[in-house]
Amino acid sequence: MTRRLFFSSSAKVWDSIEWVYGIEESGYEGWEIVADGNYRLENPDALRRITETLASTGLSVTVHAPYGDLNLATLNDPIRRESVRQITSCISLASDMTDRVTIHPGYLSPVGKLVPEQAWRYHKEALMEIGRHATDHGVLACLENMIGIREFLCRDPDELLGMTEGIEGVGITIDIGHANTVGKVLEFLPAVAKADHIHIHDNHGTSDEHLPLGEGTVPWDTVGHVIARDYPGIIVVEGRSLEEARKSLSVYRRCFI
Repeated sequence: MTRRLFFSSSAKVWDSIEWVYGIEESGYEGWEIVADGNYRLENPDALRRITETLASTGLSVTVHAPYGDLNLATLNDPIRRESVRQITSCISLASDMTDRVTIHPGYLSPVGKLVPEQAWRYHKEALMEIGRHATDHGVLACLENMIGIREFLCRDPDELLGMTEGIEGVGITIDIGHANTVGKVLEFLPAVAKADHIHIHDNHGTSDEHLPLGEGTVPWDTVGHVIARDYPGIIVVEGRSLEEARKSLSVYRRCFI
């Protein structure tokens, strides 16, 4: 597999789709669709617009599944079932475009904090169901490490790897920006060789700012060297605008060698 650079913007999910044409013009090979807002794949009109737009570009695609208000670790059965349903539906619809769909882990609700072992078990069971569905559709569902909010699962590499270990159809997305919000960028680097997908963006270590590469505190010289050495797959720059996408591209070309 050849390393390839894609762009994604959760800040654009309510924008008209014309912005997508600028991704290729900015020097990127692909678009990671954040399947929410105007890009929710379950919406037939949105899916049609996406398909028509892609047909007039040379962009490849990966997909980020919906995550707002979903929780794979909740003890509330109807909410957990709906969370699994939305993710598996996204995987089904995405499978015509890609073999990689990033998913968010769940989090401990106030009730879940009282019985964290049960929340972990429910989360694992949800991932197994998602993994079976992903396998049936030729997709790898990649669980992503999360930001520095204590309630989220999978904020460190051991938990991310432990949560996904042995589950067919489920891999991992390593998000370097998220790792920086918990002060664990260097701890995540040994896991890069096991990654199935990678997200990169910058911040100052306290919140998920999604800054261009080089405008925060992530040590891109170190990170870029390890990723270039150990990871041959798709890397997604997550940003807020195409202008910032171009700024990140210049840092990527300097550091990821």
